[in-house]
Amino acid sequence: MLRNTLFALFLSFLALSAGAAKLEEGFDYQNIVPPQPTDARGKVEVTEFFSYGCSHCARFEPVLSPWVKRLPKDVSLRRVPVAFSDSWLPFSNLYYTLEALGEVDRLHVAVFEAIHDHKINLADPKILEDWLTKKGVDLAKVRETARSFTVQTKVKRAQQIHNAHAVKGVPSMVVDGRFRPADPFAGSYDDLLKVVDALIVKARQK
Repeated sequence: MLRNTLFALFLSFLALSAGAAKLEEGFDYQNIVPPQPTDARGKVEVTEFFSYGCSHCARFEPVLSPWVKRLPKDVSLRRVPVAFSDSWLPFSNLYYTLEALGEVDRLHVAVFEAIHDHKINLADPKILEDWLTKKGVDLAKVRETARSFTVQTKVKRAQQIHNAHAVKGVPSMVVDGRFRPADPFAGSYDDLLKVVDALIVKARQK
């Protein structure tokens, strides 16, 4: 049984390696020049650029979530909220507030659903506070955290990161600060993640 398991893993590795070899620069993916630093030491970092205000990101999330759960131990996901306009800045603040409160895993999908399925204007501070209260989040902690130096710094830093990666639209994925699927990506979200998988293999090889 052990031998069969090891053989299956070997075949899986060969398949991933073959996928990486078939990628064509300029067609399937682009190099990021210069390469950007990552936060995950000793791991391949995949960065998702997104916004709660983006309907495409909302449709991507149900595809992305199960993929994230299957990531190998040497791969980590970093989410970076993007604000192409001032109207999206409250959503960046919301993400980092939820992150600081340890509520991202519980409420990340719920935020997308509230905005895009139920048409709740979470960019409005009063409406957001009412919604978070109904979700069982301590309002005093929300207010304190949202205005904190840490969250404000992360919001500004997120803008710098997305500018450095020359992100033109969301959702957008970057692997190891060096590779991104072709922009704009013409395939499905499943196809996009297959390219990301192959770029992870490529990042390991480098």
